[in-house]
Amino acid sequence: MIKLGCHMSVSKGFANMGRDALSIGADTLQFFTRNPRGSKAKEIDLEDIAEFNKICAENSFGAVIAHAPYTLNPCSKDEKVREFAFETMADDMNRLELIDNVYYNFHPGSHVGQGAQEGIRLIAEVINSAVKPGNKTTVLLETMAGKGTEIGKCFEELKSIMDSVKSGINIGVCMDTCHVFDAGYDIVTDLDGVLREFDSIIGIDRLMALHINDSMNPIGSHKDRHQKIGQGSIGSEAFSRIVNHPYLKRLPMCLETPNELDGYKREIELLRGFAK
Repeated sequence: MIKLGCHMSVSKGFANMGRDALSIGADTLQFFTRNPRGSKAKEIDLEDIAEFNKICAENSFGAVIAHAPYTLNPCSKDEKVREFAFETMADDMNRLELIDNVYYNFHPGSHVGQGAQEGIRLIAEVINSAVKPGNKTTVLLETMAGKGTEIGKCFEELKSIMDSVKSGINIGVCMDTCHVFDAGYDIVTDLDGVLREFDSIIGIDRLMALHINDSMNPIGSHKDRHQKIGQGSIGSEAFSRIVNHPYLKRLPMCLETPNELDGYKREIELLRGFAK
């Protein structure tokens, strides 16, 4: 059975977040490791995390996704911003060792005029400094829409980062359907072709998770505006093909659509209804 969830708030604690997921029919979820626009993380509550791990295990959750804050930019021109990225990633990775079956997802960042090659070098440098070889948590690079000077708008850029990461660091990719569509990959009429291209450049086994989002904009727009499932340019038929794809249906799929919990519940039901 496909593993579906949504982005959820951890502000009430991990265990309560797990219970909220169950209440809407989810069997995976995503959460921010700290304030998405800030830097401070909550105190660790070992009992709360143990209860969360128990909820996930007892209810056969797929891998959950911990999302780094949006302010993390490991390829910034500003050394202080890069230092923040290193400190945040290192702290997040240490904390995530307490959680079972979790991925650490982050936006690769924006090179802000330094050029993609230098941006890629700096991203790999931060990963290599912040992540310890042997960490059980797999780091995921997210596919990006290509706004401004974003790194990760094409599979080749993600591959270049991965090739520069030290041996022993587990690293993969989270494909965001809105982002990859807005970047120009035609997942609507040529999903298999896009996945073949991904396989030839990166390797399909490195695709570890999906963000399931429709797009407010046409293909190749480089806008990154998420829409509810079936109400955007990607459309319901494409999402039916995605959730039934022989490889993709094995991956955790998390919604980041403009919704509250009741809306996510409806979308999870919709996507499960597509599954054959």
